Parts: sequence; structure tokens; C-alpha cells
Amino acid sequence: MYWLLWTGMLINRVGGFVALVLSLYLTSERGLKPSAAGLVVGLYGIGGIAGVLLGGVLADRWGRRPTLLLAHFGAVVFLAGLAMTDRIPAIAALAALLGLMHAMPGPAFVAAIVDVVPGRDRSRAFNLQFWAFNLGMAAASLLAGLLAEVSFTLLFAIDAAATLVTAVLLLWKVRETKPAARPASNAPAGGLHTALTDRAFLQFVGLSLLLAVVTLQSSTILPLAITADGLRPTVYGSVVAYAGLLIVAGQLFVPRLIERWRKGTTLAVANVFLGLGFASVALASDVPGYLLAATVWTVGSMLAAPPNAAVIAELSPEALRGRYQSVFYLIFPAASFIAPAAGGASLEFLGDWHWVICGALGLVAAAGHLLIQPARERRVTREQERLEVPVAG
Repeated sequence: MYWLLWTGMLINRVGGFVALVLSLYLTSERGLKPSAAGLVVGLYGIGGIAGVLLGGVLADRWGRRPTLLLAHFGAVVFLAGLAMTDRIPAIAALAALLGLMHAMPGPAFVAAIVDVVPGRDRSRAFNLQFWAFNLGMAAASLLAGLLAEVSFTLLFAIDAAATLVTAVLLLWKVRETKPAARPASNAPAGGLHTALTDRAFLQFVGLSLLLAVVTLQSSTILPLAITADGLRPTVYGSVVAYAGLLIVAGQLFVPRLIERWRKGTTLAVANVFLGLGFASVALASDVPGYLLAATVWTVGSMLAAPPNAAVIAELSPEALRGRYQSVFYLIFPAASFIAPAAGGASLEFLGDWHWVICGALGLVAAAGHLLIQPARERRVTREQERLEVPVAG
């Protein structure tokens, strides 16, 4: 069952390239200014915020399989709509609905994997999922650049076809994995409000949001900078594919490299690399320049992944880990709105200074991780000591 889910995620990711070139489609094909295009792409992110929450609720109420089927068949419909309309209001509405459908499967996929994979094998399972995501992203980026030069309508159609293949695979092969309901007395104490009022956790989430906003410049604003330099869309596809292949090739070596580093220090170093990488886009004007910038920011992304997961696990009470994860994962659709909406206006009015600002945000996030690290470590230590104290009786 796990490999069916893994295959479905890979096929869907390879085909999921509309979001990568949506800003380019709106400016080159529909004649929008970067600021207006950024706002439309931002609606995709707003839809994603709703999709994350809705996907988690439906996965628990309806089940994993119905949620996955609704999301994938719904995405096919909205992708077909994008291929057939040229009206900007309709495109904006379809972008928001597509963002909703693209975000919904995440909680259901993760829940299904946890359902079917024993605890001892989950680390390997999610590592393979991360590998598949980046491999699929690399393939999608190459296809996006090639198809954008041929026809955006063809691009939407192929994306819809890949999504339909995933939906049929899920319908045909994947069974429901949701466990039987537990008695109400076993429900964990606390709720979503616990995560939303946890100061240490929210500080970490806020810094992670900064990282996500900077990182998403590569998939929302970078294509505009590359085409403004007179380069072809295939250059953008090649740059993003190169970054994805770096992660696929190098991510497995990162844990050994950082095993002796404190988590906050690792995250600070990661944010410095991210900031420097995106700041260097201001100096890039040819393919080697963009590849060098991508190398630097990709190193930052690779360094950030392991400590991010570990810190979330440390700060999450055992009974509330799902709720803490749902709050944390909201940063991605939020960043999907903020990055293009603010980035499009910033690039239009500030030019290359936009990338300098991205670099500064990376340095701010790095300083923040160093500042909150001592208090967070003290909290984790106190919690571990509390759990180790024997209970009387």
C-alpha cells in the first residue's frame, strides 16, 4: 500500500508544474503586470491555506481515500478550466480553487502513510517521500520550461492528465486506511488552541514562515527575473530542476554533516545560505550566474530540513502532535500567498533590490534562530526531565 501511495505522489508531483509557471503565464500570455500577476498567484496560496485545513478535517471524517479522490478529480476539473478560459477574473477564481485542491491531499497522504507503515519504518518511508517530491519537482521544472515555449494550453492539459492518472490509480488500487474510531475517553487533552497559544512554538513557526517566503521566490518570482534578463523559459526550468537534483543527490549526506551541531545553529546557518543565494540573484544575468545562486540557496534548504522536523517533534506534546503539525504546515500555503503577492510588487518597483531584501530576510531569520535557541533548549530539557521523573504509587 505504501508504494502505491508513493507512486501516486511521484506521478502527481511530476505533473504538478502549473504553479511553477503561473506567474509567467499571466505576464507573457495574459499581459498582466508583475504586481497583478503576483496577486493572482497569491490567490493560489490562499486556496492552499483552506485546503490544508479542509484536507485534514475530511481525512479524519470521511477517510483518506475519499479525500484524495475529491482533491485529485477536482484538480483535473480546475486545470481544464484554466486551459479553456482567458478571462482574468475566471483565471483568478480557478487559481484559488486549484490551490485548494492541490493542498488537500497533503494531510490525507501523510495520515495514510502513518496508517500503513509501522513506527520503526516511518523515518525511511518519509525520507523516500521527500526524495520523491524533489525528484518529481525536478522533472516538473524541466517539463514546465519546455512546454511553456510550446503552448500554455498544452501545459495545463498535460498537468491535468498526470493528475487524472494519479486519481485513477488511487481509485483502482488504494483502499481506505483510516483506523477504527477510538473511544472518546481516549481523546487527547487540549486542542488546536494549545498550539496557537504556545509562545515558543509560534516563535519557531514565525521564523519558518520567513524561510518559506524567501524559498518560494524560486517558484514564483524567479521566472520573472530570468525572462527580464532576456533568457528563455527553459533556463528557469533548468535552474529549478538543477536545484531539485542537488537535493536528491545530496540530502542523504546532510544528517551526518550536521549531527554534532545544535539545531538552532544549523537553522541559522541554513538561513544565511538561503539569504546569500537569493541576494546573489541581483548579480545574476546569465545561466552560470543563476546556477551559482541556486547552488547556494539549495545548500540552505538541505541544511534546514532535518532540524526543522526535529524541533517540531521536540516542541509538540505527545498527545497534540497532529494539531501542532497542522499549525506548522499552514506556513506553506501562507507563504504561497505572501511570496508572490509581496514579491511581485517588490520586483516591479524595486528591481534587483528585491533580491537584496530577500537576503536580508534570511539574515533576520538566522539571527532569530540563534536568539530563541537557549530558551527552547531549556524548555525541551525541562520536559524531558519531567517525563523521566517516576510517578508515585
